[in-house]
Amino acid sequence: MIQTVDFFTPIVDDPYTFGQIAAANALSDVYAMGGEPKLALNIAAFPNCLDPEILGEILRGGADKVMEAGASLAGGHTIQDDEPKYGLCVTGFVNPASMWKNIGAETGDVLILTKPLGTGILSTAVKGEMASEEETAYAASVMATLNRYARDKVVDLQVHACTDVTGFGLAGHALEMAKGSGKTLCISLGSLPIMKGALDYASMGFIPAGAYRNREFAGEECEFSWKNHSEEGSENFWLEKTRCGAVENETGRSETIINEAELAAREDIVFDPQTSGGLLLSIDSQDAGKAISRLSSLSLPCAVIGRVINLQKKHLVFVK
Repeated sequence: MIQTVDFFTPIVDDPYTFGQIAAANALSDVYAMGGEPKLALNIAAFPNCLDPEILGEILRGGADKVMEAGASLAGGHTIQDDEPKYGLCVTGFVNPASMWKNIGAETGDVLILTKPLGTGILSTAVKGEMASEEETAYAASVMATLNRYARDKVVDLQVHACTDVTGFGLAGHALEMAKGSGKTLCISLGSLPIMKGALDYASMGFIPAGAYRNREFAGEECEFSWKNHSEEGSENFWLEKTRCGAVENETGRSETIINEAELAAREDIVFDPQTSGGLLLSIDSQDAGKAISRLSSLSLPCAVIGRVINLQKKHLVFVK
């Protein structure tokens, strides 16, 4: 049995969409363990000064997402508070023999990310009234997408480790996996799937406070080899086909030449705190091609972003 709980304040203006995102985020931990959610309870806080219909829309969004997950919503609890908050307590089940953990990555494993990054930066740009309606709507749709669909595509494959990428950002959650596995994760900045607009807003300085905390937490264990041009042998870390929906050369690396300004923005994005982010999978290299083929049929872009290698001086190495 898996038990998890998560809730937070609104990150979008539409209450129904907020309910969907908060529910998808709370359900994600179950999927990150390879499990299936079965029962959920609402956890809500709401100010007396706001229209109760707003709360009703939040709860409706959450209920619809729980139904989409195939779980049952069995009530919950609401309290009065100065600021709206919503989330779920979720119970799920998984076979202990096949349960995914955020440790256990093996040398040679391929790292796959199942959702694009950038929700924290885009949310900051929305607050700064800079993000377009199209960018805002796309970010909301990504956050509201259940990790169920990615989990279902690879649950029968050799997944050695898995975590969902949320508040600690890609770097923070990858660091937990690397440390717990006694390995180094080598990640290509150029292969990261990133939401439209996020790179531009990162370059403009729309970096959320959580990203600075994440850099403080994980930065000491990160080596950004692109800064000292020490990427000898890094091509050996890549499969022939690494990214879904991208044009690749025969090594699997993107043909687009990335300048240092964009690399710096991509570095910021690895620390960007995500809301309802995707799954980071450490999967056996023999199953990686099959995993990418299956995941590419989903609506969101996935990517092979790196490899697991023997432990180096740092637990995380970022190459171009």
